[in-house]
Amino acid sequence: MKLPHRRQFLHLASGAVALPALSRIASAQTYPTRPVRLVVGFAAGQAIDILARLIAQSLSERFGQQFIVENRPGGGGNIATEAVVRAPPDGYTLLLATSPNANNATLYDKLNFNFVRDIVPIAGVARVPQVILVHPSVPAKTLPDLITYAKANPGKINMASAGIGTPPHMAGELFKLEAGINLVHVPYRGTGAAIADLLGGHVQMSLFGPVASVDYIKSGKLLALAVTSPKRLDVLPEVPSVSEFVPGFEFYSWFGVGAPRNTPKEVIELLNREITAGLVDPKINARLSELGATALALSAAEFGKLIKDETEKWARVIRVAKFRPE
Repeated sequence: MKLPHRRQFLHLASGAVALPALSRIASAQTYPTRPVRLVVGFAAGQAIDILARLIAQSLSERFGQQFIVENRPGGGGNIATEAVVRAPPDGYTLLLATSPNANNATLYDKLNFNFVRDIVPIAGVARVPQVILVHPSVPAKTLPDLITYAKANPGKINMASAGIGTPPHMAGELFKLEAGINLVHVPYRGTGAAIADLLGGHVQMSLFGPVASVDYIKSGKLLALAVTSPKRLDVLPEVPSVSEFVPGFEFYSWFGVGAPRNTPKEVIELLNREITAGLVDPKINARLSELGATALALSAAEFGKLIKDETEKWARVIRVAKFRPE
């Protein structure tokens, strides 16, 4: 058999080395060639689900390919996260990541995955504050009234949440700490059950996002005392910020998109570019404002830093308070 000349051999070898890179580039240029799943770890109708559908619609329009929201509730988001961790790292299974993912890293001792290690960040989507709500029977019509009443009646106000480690719970714990008051946490299995008991007066207060609470506020069934964002919300302009009474107070739940570890870098960069471009669309910004949310346009690296910082921040709080999942 005739061997190739040295120059031919080097040319063939260099071509072979370039093939994987060319393959990845071609993959990114043609992606997606089939529908993409965006997995959500919570039930339909909640803020995370609404945001997921907003982003899925935007990506479907931008790519000309279907991005389908798949709800897989349970385990505080862990069931959905594990499903994405175990999916092929090809860009066709994505996770709508959110604050509980960072909290769960400390709350749960025996997860079958490591969120920070096994989910690669793609892009931020939005951040959403909470609203401090009380039942009308509570003798407090302003946030200072509530703080005064709570200090005079320690342990007599029950604070409902959607579960241990959820944004309403973590926001409430931060409020307790910074306001110097004692509230009794009552965890429920989801937003709906907690709000039902708050509406019935079985618990006295809670913190929920505008999506879950705005209709009840406007109908007078619940009283909104403050929002946890530094500034008032367009959707609730008459409701003051907690920081107007408790200087420096701020709390947001965050949302973004992630993928299984080892998803091609080119696909991640393409998705980040298209998600970020969608967030500057006036229609999307108007919808976010209606939800009480603001766009969180971040690079993949910036979103990764946010996740790492939030995981470390709340790990300290959870360990000190000794929270445990239900």
